[in-house]
Amino acid sequence: MVSGNKSKAARSGSRKAVVSQKSTPWGLIAAVMAVVLFAGAVFGYAFLRNQENSAKAEALAPFTPTAQNQDPSTQIQGVVRQGYAGGQHVAPDVRIAYTHSPPFGGAHDGSWAACNGVVYPQAVRSENLVHSLEHGAVWIAYNPDQVTGDALETLQSKVENQPYTVMSPYPGLDQPIALQSWGHQLKLADAADPRVDQFIAALRLNQYTYPEPGASCNEIGPGGFSQDNPPPFVPAPAPGSPGSQPETTPGSAVTPDTGS
Repeated sequence: MVSGNKSKAARSGSRKAVVSQKSTPWGLIAAVMAVVLFAGAVFGYAFLRNQENSAKAEALAPFTPTAQNQDPSTQIQGVVRQGYAGGQHVAPDVRIAYTHSPPFGGAHDGSWAACNGVVYPQAVRSENLVHSLEHGAVWIAYNPDQVTGDALETLQSKVENQPYTVMSPYPGLDQPIALQSWGHQLKLADAADPRVDQFIAALRLNQYTYPEPGASCNEIGPGGFSQDNPPPFVPAPAPGSPGSQPETTPGSAVTPDTGS
């Protein structure tokens, strides 16, 4: 028969054994694992993005202008080129009878459209946007009836926060997308076409292809072009229409830029 003292001792020892056992900190372990997995995902994403950017830079290297390769757009299939003299400025009430739609050179308004990564939700007067091209910008125009959703977002991502780049809808455009720089145009059907990036790499701020290197693409300010309230788009008039001027007028008066 077990005595009462031994029974108490056994119970006391059992309680001490239970008390001395430490519980596993599952919450802490889970938190640490979450941090480790998150850090791995962040570094993995950064690594993949770096790889993608390196691959993109390598693919676009042949389209980077140099003294030896002054106009890399000659390597891009479908680019239309035309020579234009710079500095032919007109008043805000004058309309230009452009020969191309959208236009990509020739006479233009004395005020340029703000073009430092601006995506205009509404169509903008062409005469102002052509002046932006004279300053080295690339203008992405699109047919609002044909480019929507993911395609529109793809184009916007190539413009937003990018210097000397501008985008706007262009009603009646005969292709879904048209890219313009001074004296150059490329029309495309697909926003994912690699020629979009090739065109931008070859011609944006290409000092060899536009008349006014160093000119600003910032908003002019009071008295000039307003980014938040730009002059609306009006289709180009037919040649000889009242109040219009030809695309290129030899010997026309040159007025200085509005702003700086």
